[in-house]
Amino acid sequence: MRWQALPGPAATPADRAAARHRRQLVRQELPRVREAAAAWRTGLAALLVGMVGFGLIKGRSDIRELATPYDIVVGCLLLLTLATGTLGGVLLLRAAHGRPAATVVQQTPPGVLVWGEEALDHQETLRAAKALTRGVVLTVLCAAALTATVAVTWYGPDKSEPQLEVVTPDGGFCGRPRGVTDGRLLLRTPAGEVTVRLDGALTVRALASCPGPGTTG
Repeated sequence: MRWQALPGPAATPADRAAARHRRQLVRQELPRVREAAAAWRTGLAALLVGMVGFGLIKGRSDIRELATPYDIVVGCLLLLTLATGTLGGVLLLRAAHGRPAATVVQQTPPGVLVWGEEALDHQETLRAAKALTRGVVLTVLCAAALTATVAVTWYGPDKSEPQLEVVTPDGGFCGRPRGVTDGRLLLRTPAGEVTVRLDGALTVRALASCPGPGTTG
């Protein structure tokens, strides 16, 4: 038996309208993805800038003051923040502006050129949409890592160092010594920095750690 291909029914006006609509959507899909990527890039960049500014308002400026292993955790989180933020930014730029290369279209017959351009645009749209999705996910992960970094930096315990307990007629003070100036000792206590006159001190002794809050002045 020999098979023979026969023409199908003629296209109706609805079929032609649907084909034109689909072709118009294909032509417009890449600009829409580019606009969405640019909007996401701007919004996420503003979010990250705001979070960085908030993280600099208060907290330690030197992670070496953190106790182990919190200093290592902060270092790993900073590395994760840098990696995800960089890769997420690159992907968002890729989605918004395309590959960092120029594409030269060779001249072909008009019919082939139109369909070839639409096919290339559709493939680029799929790649841009994928880059946009991955870029948003990585940038959000970068923001989460940055938040965790700031939290550990703020609330992580201090590195274990010898503490000084100074007992005066006004009460006892215990904390990390920060320096002596004109006979006044500056202590960094859990309640804040305190200045104690050494000439009025009854006892001064070094401790591995300060007593509980109820036992210091």
